Amino acid sequence: MLNSLRALQNRLDDRLGGESGQGLVEYALILALIALAAIVALTVFGTNLTTELSTIATSVSSA
Repeated sequence: MLNSLRALQNRLDDRLGGESGQGLVEYALILALIALAAIVALTVFGTNLTTELSTIATSVSSA
């Protein structure tokens, strides 16, 4: 995973001309990591979260 992110950074560095695009590459990598973390979190906690929200909705509508 880390190697593929480094490869992506190297390709973006080559296209953007080295140091001048370094900030953009870093933001792109951060965005990719945040997206990956969100996907993992939703995959792991998605079912439990759906169950909890359904329980809360049932409790609120019956009150």
